[in-house]
Amino acid sequence: MDRRPYVLGGVLVVMAAVTAAILVDVLGTIFLALTVAYLLSPLRRRLRSRGASRLVATVLTTVIAVGGLLVVFSPLGYLLFIRFSDLVGFVTELPESVVIEAAGFSYELVVADLFDIAVSELGEVAASIAAALPVLLLQVALFVLLVFSVLYNEHNIRTAVFAVVPPAYRDIAESLHKRARETLYALYVVQAATGVATFLLALPVLLLLGYSAPIVLATVAGILQFVPVLGPSVLIIALVGSALIGGDIASALVIGVIGGIFIVAIPDVVIRPRLASRRAQLDSGLYFIGFVGGLLSLGAIGIIVGPLVVALLVEAAGLLAAEFPAEQPADPAADPPDTPRETGSLWPTAAAESAANETASAAEESDETAATAADDAESK
Repeated sequence: MDRRPYVLGGVLVVMAAVTAAILVDVLGTIFLALTVAYLLSPLRRRLRSRGASRLVATVLTTVIAVGGLLVVFSPLGYLLFIRFSDLVGFVTELPESVVIEAAGFSYELVVADLFDIAVSELGEVAASIAAALPVLLLQVALFVLLVFSVLYNEHNIRTAVFAVVPPAYRDIAESLHKRARETLYALYVVQAATGVATFLLALPVLLLLGYSAPIVLATVAGILQFVPVLGPSVLIIALVGSALIGGDIASALVIGVIGGIFIVAIPDVVIRPRLASRRAQLDSGLYFIGFVGGLLSLGAIGIIVGPLVVALLVEAAGLLAAEFPAEQPADPAADPPDTPRETGSLWPTAAAESAANETASAAEESDETAATAADDAESK
């Protein structure tokens, strides 16, 4: 057996590690660019299969990547720079202290100091971002160039990666490849689209309820969609708490019920399932573990790295379990199998999900074949 491809693969891994060590200060930008290019590669292949040239398809896909990046990060910039004073004003309107009475004892909780600390921290974040603006512009340029380069040379990169994987193990590589793309789809596309939908739902609700700075609060609700498990419920709890602190029980009930339905429930129960197919969804518990662990370990980029690594770990565990099939004895105490869902319900049936996934996979393979042939022909 020719060992040359595997030796070259080892050299590739070593050089990648050395490059990562040298470029550690921009490693987050590089990782973000690689994952975005990886996620958008099917779009580029579809454009190629529709007759677009290699350059045109790559440029269009890169423009979409940059536009998506702006959509994701623009709400945070809007809060920190454009409407920061409104955010501070909303916080300062809250009562400075709360008297807690229980069992004949009373305690005055001074919350004004906590608000001052929060406002100070937000101000420092905004100042640090403004000071680092030249560096951020360079990182944006690096992001654009790297996304373009990876997409333009996608065929060569894919061929080089799969060439060093022994043929007997390429099915494993394909499974991990699919799980990584599905996870990134859920992290980027579904989360961003749900965040935008949450903003559009929250804005009229907050306007009708008479809140000051409704655009700021709706933007906060959209950003909180990226926080797993908790999400916009954090904002609703804060608004309910502020109303209760002010002694307005009726307002607390109204925002708790209406906000809970339109800002919390509808995005998660109605919108998110319609945006994401079953294969793109993540278990909320595992997502939370990856999100928090990645954030604490790696900082902001860990929001993506953590869930992605956890998803790949689950996929690897599933592949390992599939290698050792075993007959499980029937457990009379076990829960009965799920009954088929009714046709026309919000959640599709398992058969419909399987058919949809097979159709999507077939379409993607067809686009990949056509794009590969086009890239080969253009290279010659």
